[in-house]
Amino acid sequence: MTSSSFWHEDAGLEQRPPLQTDVDCDLVVVGSGIAGMSVAYEAARFGWKVVVIDRAETIGGVMTSRTTAHLATELDDYYHILIDAVGEEDARLYHESQVAAVNRIEAICGDEGIEADFKRLDGLLVPAELAHLADVEKEYDACRSIGVDVQWAEDAPIPLPDGGRALRFPNQGRFHPLKYIRGLIGAVEARGGKIHGSTVYVDHGEDAARVTIETEAGPSISAKAAVFATNSPVNDKVAIHTKQKPMRTYVIAGPVPRGSVEDMLIWDTLQAYHYVRLQPLGDAQDLLIVGGEDHRSGEATDMGDRLAHLEHWTRARFPCFGEVRYRWSGQVLEPVDYMPYSGRNPGNRNIYVHTGDSGQGMTNGVAGALNIAALLFGQKARFAELLNPSRKPKPRRLCDGPRSRRQELQRISDRRRSVVGRRAEARRGRDRSPRPLQDRRIPRPRRDFGAAISRLHARRVPGSLEPVRNMLGLPLPRVAVPAGRQRDQRTRD
Repeated sequence: MTSSSFWHEDAGLEQRPPLQTDVDCDLVVVGSGIAGMSVAYEAARFGWKVVVIDRAETIGGVMTSRTTAHLATELDDYYHILIDAVGEEDARLYHESQVAAVNRIEAICGDEGIEADFKRLDGLLVPAELAHLADVEKEYDACRSIGVDVQWAEDAPIPLPDGGRALRFPNQGRFHPLKYIRGLIGAVEARGGKIHGSTVYVDHGEDAARVTIETEAGPSISAKAAVFATNSPVNDKVAIHTKQKPMRTYVIAGPVPRGSVEDMLIWDTLQAYHYVRLQPLGDAQDLLIVGGEDHRSGEATDMGDRLAHLEHWTRARFPCFGEVRYRWSGQVLEPVDYMPYSGRNPGNRNIYVHTGDSGQGMTNGVAGALNIAALLFGQKARFAELLNPSRKPKPRRLCDGPRSRRQELQRISDRRRSVVGRRAEARRGRDRSPRPLQDRRIPRPRRDFGAAISRLHARRVPGSLEPVRNMLGLPLPRVAVPAGRQRDQRTRD
C-alpha cells in the first residue's frame, strides 16, 4: 500500500541541488527535518555561515513530512512515569523544554512572517476505559507536583466512560509542519545559509579545530562544528542506538464539516493510544487527522489492517468523518528514559547529535535545537545535562509509599511468574492437566535489561541491588513497574 501525507500534498516540498564543490563554513548540519532546520536557523540568526545537507532531494521531506504536528507540552508517556524514571526536578525541567519549544515556534512564525497555521489550543487526555481513570488521576497529581497547568474536564469530543472525566491541558498548539519548514528555509538562505539535497553523508573526521564531512559524490565540507539530526544517527554505530528503539505509527485523515469537531488536541489512554487533531481546509471543512495502531518497527507487516482499524475507531467516535483522503505512516525512536538525546555526541568535542524524539517530535526537535545552539555559542544551556546524549538511565525508584525494597522486588518476581504461567496455560489450550516437567516450555522473555533483571529476581530477591548492577555492568534501567498501567511506546507528533 502506498501512502502520502496531507502535508506533502498540500504544501509540496522544497528541492535544492546537490553539493558540487568543497566548502568551508562555521556549521554543517546533516539532516533537514524540524531539528536540523531549527539548529540551522538559530546559527544563521547568530551570524554563522551555515551549510545544510540531506540525502533526500527534498528538504524536510522525510520524517517531518510524516508527523501529525501536535505541539504538546503534555508528555505522551505520562509525567508520572517520567517522574518515576528521573525524579520530579528533571521532569519539571523537561516540561519547561517543551514549553520553550512551543513558544519558540510561535515567536519564529511572528518574527519571520511564516504563515504556518500556528494556533494555541487545549489538549485533552481522555480515559479509554473506566479502569484507566486511576492512571489519569495519577497523571493529574504528577502534573500538579511539577507545575504543569492542568484541569479536570467533565466532557470531551469523544465519549467518556460512565463516571469518567478527562484532563485538559491549556495552551498547547498545532501548526502545518511543511509550511513552517519552508519558512525556515527562506530565513536561513536570506542570512547566507546554503542548503543541499541529494547529498549523502558517508564519513567524517575531527581534529582540535575543525570537523570534516565527506559526501558520497566526493565534495567535502569543513566546519567549526557539525550537527547530525537524521532521526536515527548516521554518525554513531553504538553509543546511542543501544539506548532507543524504533517504533512505527499510522495516520489517516479525512474531511469533517467545519465546526462539527472541537479544535483541540485529543489523546486517549489505550496501550497503542490514539491521537487526534484538526487542520483547517477552508470555510466549509476541516481535516480530521487521527493516528495510532503503533508497533515496534519490523514486528508487523499489516499496514492495511492497522489503517482499517484506525478508520473504524474514528467513524465510531466521529460520525461526521468523510472519506479517507490520506493515509501515511512514520517512524520514531523511543529513548529508554522518555527524553531525547540532544547535545555533544559521546566522545566528540565539536560534533553534536539530536535523536530520540519519541511521540514529541516537533517539540523535542525544537527544544533540542535550542539546547545545541546554546552549546555552540558558548552560552548557558539550561537543558544540556538533562538531554545529554552521554547520559545513562537513572535507576528507577523501587517503591511508592511504605512498601519496602524487598517487598517491591518480590512483587515484580510474582508478577513475572504469573504472566509466564498464564502464557503456558494458554498454549496448552483446554488441556488443564499437569504436564511433565521436561515437556513444559516456558516462553523466553524479551531480551532487554528489564527482562534480564526480572529473571534474576525470580531466582532470588537480593537485599541489595549491587549484585544485579555488577552482573549487568550497567546502571539499572527500568527495574520497577510503576503503579498503574504502563503503556507501550508510541508517537503522536
